Amino acid sequence: MTMQQKTTDAPNPAHRLKTGAEFKATLDDGRQLWLGGRKLDKVTDEPALAAGVELIASMFDDQFKPEFAEATTYVEPTTGELASRAWQVPRSSEELTDRRKMIEYTSLKTAGTFGRPPDLAPAIVAGLMAHVDVFKEKKSMIEGCSPDFGENIEAYMAFGRANNLTASESLAGPQTDRSNPKAAEMAFLRVKKATKDGVYVSGAKTVGSIAAQANDIFFTNLGGLTTTPPEACVWGAVPINTDGIKMISREMVSQPGASKFDHPVSSLGEEADQFIVFDDVFVPKDKIFNLGDPTGMSWYGPVCVFAHWHVLTRLAVKAELFVGAGQLVLDVLGTGKIPAVQLMLGELIEYAQTLRAFIYAAEHKASMTASGVMTPDVSMLTAGRLYSIENYPRIIHILQEICGQGLVMRFGKDAFENPEIGHYLNELLPGHGVTAMQKELLMNFIWDMTSGALAGRVALFENVNASPAPRLRARLFEEVNREAFVDQVKTIAGMDW
Repeated sequence: MTMQQKTTDAPNPAHRLKTGAEFKATLDDGRQLWLGGRKLDKVTDEPALAAGVELIASMFDDQFKPEFAEATTYVEPTTGELASRAWQVPRSSEELTDRRKMIEYTSLKTAGTFGRPPDLAPAIVAGLMAHVDVFKEKKSMIEGCSPDFGENIEAYMAFGRANNLTASESLAGPQTDRSNPKAAEMAFLRVKKATKDGVYVSGAKTVGSIAAQANDIFFTNLGGLTTTPPEACVWGAVPINTDGIKMISREMVSQPGASKFDHPVSSLGEEADQFIVFDDVFVPKDKIFNLGDPTGMSWYGPVCVFAHWHVLTRLAVKAELFVGAGQLVLDVLGTGKIPAVQLMLGELIEYAQTLRAFIYAAEHKASMTASGVMTPDVSMLTAGRLYSIENYPRIIHILQEICGQGLVMRFGKDAFENPEIGHYLNELLPGHGVTAMQKELLMNFIWDMTSGALAGRVALFENVNASPAPRLRARLFEEVNREAFVDQVKTIAGMDW
């Protein structure tokens, strides 16, 4: 369905969409960014970041193309305007399925290598909207500032939608001495001063993926702990160029400027994780969603359900890319009739299908919250995420093994086109029904997805981002109600206790 088909009653509807050029213009705002000890005047001064910006900008331009309109845009019922699906709050099962189309779209655009694409942070805002009734009942426990949390959540969702906003989210704190609770507490963002107009916070956040390429930073201390000190119980959002915010980037791992043939994926750039310092940063009263209330922090899990749904969907899309790449390897190497190789590809298919099954089950078991938001089943998402990270390393290994020496002996476009040596490569390395260069392009794609520096960073991110397996199992223990299972056993066994 095209954009025009979706808006039959309003052939030229008002919209809240940015073009790619408009998005790029918003990034030239004086943000404070360091890379390798060098301060950047603009985010686009670093080639890897610039390439990532171009990739994100293409997503904005795609909103205006009929072939992508269904996945990237929708008509917001409260305004009648065309808006980005990133900021859609699903109010029905159909809208939940429609919102997934945006996740699948951004996952394909980035080949699943952006763990936090532009539609991830809005998913957390949607999670707050799902429980806005709870936050409406909460009050500030920091004297001197009294925000209306519920009103602010609703206003920020409207603000993000109206401005086609790109936001980064950073929940994790810096890695410190875990044996010392005081050291861990020192890593928290903390309110240093409260006024009637807002609060001043200091501290740091880490793994701020896409922050350098976004408009806003959406932050909190990783929650769930009712023992969090009141001054560290803060959720909020501010522009990334706010005074006092300094971003220190990790080193780049992509290969911008490389031949698209040599590096089909890593030439696209990357989302560079940031260590984000808050040095007496002012957070306006109307951009605060929790302040001083430890019980508000315990809602981290329910609020992040949409983000976890996003993560699992992206992993499923990437798993399907692995299946497609594996099938192509069988085709070009002529190994598709070898039973052992078929079984290896079968394991890739099993992984992809299982992730899809968890997603569909989570959506099938979705329920409406008291605030009127259709929310995926959390236990299915947790089980799916656990399965995904436990099996991800093996899936990567299998795809590498299917390729054989193809990943070890790779040659770039320059070598193939060199008149002295290129003819040897072309004559001696053809595949089944394809040229040597066509076979090499496939191997280069798989290298970028499984073996290069970017792939290594992505594999590490997937594991850290998901939480360790023991923690996910602990979440399952808390999330899955087992009473019905117990009753079934008692009924069958005739137990009267």
